[in-house]
Amino acid sequence: MKICTLCGKEYDEAAARSLYAEAGEWLAGEVWQDSGELCQLCLENRARLVMMYHSEYNS
Repeated sequence: MKICTLCGKEYDEAAARSLYAEAGEWLAGEVWQDSGELCQLCLENRARLVMMYHSEYNS
């Protein structure tokens, strides 16, 4: 189990990921350089927010 650096909750990094979480993981690695440090919910939320507010990543 790991601790999410954004929300502080424990999470299992081996758990199955949704499509939003996969997109969030890509963003974590390519944009914010915090890959492997966020829980699934934070990854999903990041992906949704980027889709809404950062059109340069939404192509």
